[in-house]
Amino acid sequence: MAPVALAFAVLDLTGSKTDLGLILTASQLPVVLFLLVGGIWSDRLPRNVVMVGANAVSALSQATLAALLITDRAEVWHLAALAALTGAATAFYWPAASGVVPQTVPAPMLQQANALLSLALNATRIGGAALGGLVVAAVGPGTAIAFDAATYAAAALVIARMHVAGAEPEARASFVSDLVDGWREFRSRTWLWVDGVYSALGNALVLSPLWALGPVVAVEELDGSSSWATIATAFGVGSVVGGALAIRLRPRWPLRVAVSALLTLAVPPALLAIPAETAAVAVGSFAAGLGLIFFNTIFETTVQQHVPPESLSRVASIDWMLSLALQPIGFAIAGPIAEAIGLSAALAAAAVWGVVSTAVVLAVPSVRNLPRKEGLHVDTA
Repeated sequence: MAPVALAFAVLDLTGSKTDLGLILTASQLPVVLFLLVGGIWSDRLPRNVVMVGANAVSALSQATLAALLITDRAEVWHLAALAALTGAATAFYWPAASGVVPQTVPAPMLQQANALLSLALNATRIGGAALGGLVVAAVGPGTAIAFDAATYAAAALVIARMHVAGAEPEARASFVSDLVDGWREFRSRTWLWVDGVYSALGNALVLSPLWALGPVVAVEELDGSSSWATIATAFGVGSVVGGALAIRLRPRWPLRVAVSALLTLAVPPALLAIPAETAAVAVGSFAAGLGLIFFNTIFETTVQQHVPPESLSRVASIDWMLSLALQPIGFAIAGPIAEAIGLSAALAAAAVWGVVSTAVVLAVPSVRNLPRKEGLHVDTA
């Protein structure tokens, strides 16, 4: 609900698209900037404690924002600062959450646990956006954000009661040495750093053009916002199905299958480049959502199995930082590239990159030949 409510809060306050862009940037930039810090502290402290702290900070920032909106005292800088605070808390939460999963479920059930988490996240993302729109229309964005604050507080209370298996993290010499050790673990596995580069470029050159230019095609060539809503919803539904599929399928060569599934990401931009009818693009979008979430689930499980538990949060934070770092640049250049070479050519180029880059990654032996493991931390470069 919160992203929808925040967008309408900004538009109600100033009506400025520029302000909306700045506040969305303020919410995402701290995630990239603090991911490495969050990963280090998640390996230094009990991970559930880090998760509780992150949820408590998010609850406080969202409650403050809700109060300002409900009392009509909010200003643009309030929204930007509080969105940034929530983003920084997120940067601590996700590395800790990734590391805590192997501490809470039996090793043979790790993939199913990750798939269930992914399924729940994407299902609530679809329903939350719709519910958020209804709540904003009925009682305003402040109430929707107040509900969001309450969910953070409830999550903190639940996670505080977790009993996490495994030894307590050991004290380390310095922050810098922790960072160096985490980078050493990351780069020592070819399949891992190859994925980091692949995901960074894929987010910038495939997904960013899709989300930035797709609505333009919908307005200029299809049926406007209704077409884009159908396409975006199909992607979300595909994400849910991808999570459900990952619960059932346990491929012998996990990265070979998971990376191959990312070929589906080339389908929506290719269809939009034609452009195909809305229904056809929606089918392609469904397949892309399925492929992306299936890959994410399999890949995260693989990382949890092959990286030492004491380094897991740092390694996960490095991979996420690489994956997210170029996406803002991708959003920034999508429009100018489309202006320079044409909308269809820009989307076609995104589709071609998706296919070619995936083929290159599948040609890497350590990606193609990494076997499935049931236990945790099997060191494979």
